[in-house]
Amino acid sequence: MKTMMAPAPAAPQMKEESLFEYHLYTLDRPTTLKENQTKQVALLTASGVPVRKEYLLKGDSYYYQGQYGELGDKTKVGVFVEFDNKTETRMGMPLPKGTVRVYKRDSEGRAQFVGEDAIDHTPKNELVRLKLGDAFDITARRKQTDYKSLGRQGQYRNVYELAFEVELKNAKPEAVTVSALEPIFGDWEMVQNSHPFTKEAAGTARFKVEVPAGGSATLSYRVRVRW
Repeated sequence: MKTMMAPAPAAPQMKEESLFEYHLYTLDRPTTLKENQTKQVALLTASGVPVRKEYLLKGDSYYYQGQYGELGDKTKVGVFVEFDNKTETRMGMPLPKGTVRVYKRDSEGRAQFVGEDAIDHTPKNELVRLKLGDAFDITARRKQTDYKSLGRQGQYRNVYELAFEVELKNAKPEAVTVSALEPIFGDWEMVQNSHPFTKEAAGTARFKVEVPAGGSATLSYRVRVRW
């Protein structure tokens, strides 16, 4: 997918220079402010920036600390895009803190606004990740299907086994891949899982679930937690 990291109308370009531990951004022409007027000025434009798109369903650590039933019906799935701030991606310059607006061309070639997000000061060659909202055609339903207390084990006063199901529905005409990011509380191990996962950090498991066009897919897993 390609996006335009710019407003649809052409904007004046600016020059950038380093000064001590700062960066100066200067527009190439003056702009006029009327009395009591607030104006937003675009500093940077770039078109044809290649981005990576991700559908992300994020869980919560409290799921793993008690007994629950339904944990959400028609839960929203976030839409993220990310790109590398490099010269080869038509970027490659220090980005000041502010709002990045993303446009994508429609079937008739017109640039349509698809979302915006705020970024912090970002150096050259760093990753830029933006949340552009929630998916309209992708929803999730999560529930806890089992909860067992295994009592005390060694140094751990609390040991539990918990099982979950996450049903993902896709109303799009094409298949999508949804990442389910689970922040699991305590010392944990995966006992059973329908889809492969990666342990991204000490308390984080990530599943990737492919959901067919106009269909659904169910992620199920059982985890043992200790604390």
